[in-house]
Amino acid sequence: MPAPAAALAWWWAPLLPLVLIAVAWSVVVVDAAADARAAGRPGGFTAPARELARLLVGQRRRTVAADPVLGRAGPVVLVVAAVLAAVVIPLGTRPVADLGVGVVWFNAMEVLAWAAVWMAGWGPNSVLSLVGGYRFVAQGLAYELPHMFAIITAAVGAQSLRVGDIVAAQQGLWFVVIMPVAFVVFLVSAAAMAFWAPFDAPVAGDLAGGAAGELSGVDRLLFLGGRWLMLTAAAAMAVPLFLGGGAGPLLPAWAWVLVKTLAVLAVLVWARRRFPTIRMDRWTEISWMVLVPLTIAQALVVSIVVLTRGDL
Repeated sequence: MPAPAAALAWWWAPLLPLVLIAVAWSVVVVDAAADARAAGRPGGFTAPARELARLLVGQRRRTVAADPVLGRAGPVVLVVAAVLAAVVIPLGTRPVADLGVGVVWFNAMEVLAWAAVWMAGWGPNSVLSLVGGYRFVAQGLAYELPHMFAIITAAVGAQSLRVGDIVAAQQGLWFVVIMPVAFVVFLVSAAAMAFWAPFDAPVAGDLAGGAAGELSGVDRLLFLGGRWLMLTAAAAMAVPLFLGGGAGPLLPAWAWVLVKTLAVLAVLVWARRRFPTIRMDRWTEISWMVLVPLTIAQALVVSIVVLTRGDL
């Protein structure tokens, strides 16, 4: 019998934030070690732990005429949005929430991240942080359409909005093989969603840190942590959408999900060091003039195949 439209796997729900944090932390440590090695500094593996301790004991920065509610709510909402986005991602065979509209839920939580970053930029009443917040809104408007079309393409291929059904539809062939454009666009938009280089203009150096420029102490820790969690959640979502979920030999399904998620994160971390920050006007032009037409064409091809053959 098919699973209920909104069946909940409460038995591992408390583990979801821990799994996200563990995966994100492992990538943070490796990334910091790579940065230290490139700069010729020792001790890169311990740098994240030292920064964590520093932020935990650091004082909150105060600015004139700030809105403390928005400024402090932004980082919290960013973390919450990342965790809620991950509830529809199967760790093995079942997600925490097997929603009938799982891909729509995931996309909605990404939109919630827009508000979170904007609030973090608006709250301190600082020009540079406000510009960083609006940069992220502009970036979101540019990546959201191609991102949405990429997700819809996978849903069309499975003829379902439930993430579990999309995984089941890839038993014979992973969607990355027949939807390469959608997969690449999803990865690009995932990096933009987490304002990850080369899409880090909202927190770029020309704005002295931008949306995060006035954050300090626990607020900054939550903001940076939410960024990593959003990146991890987006990388994990690529696994059921395009990489066959937990399918693979020898290892259990949950292990394959983790392996594939780490592989996607490795690609995103590698890309951060290979490309300079893209200007917002250039990114908007690329998104609207290149990515949107490509994803629409990919969705049309998949739709025609589904209509003519009945399945993929």
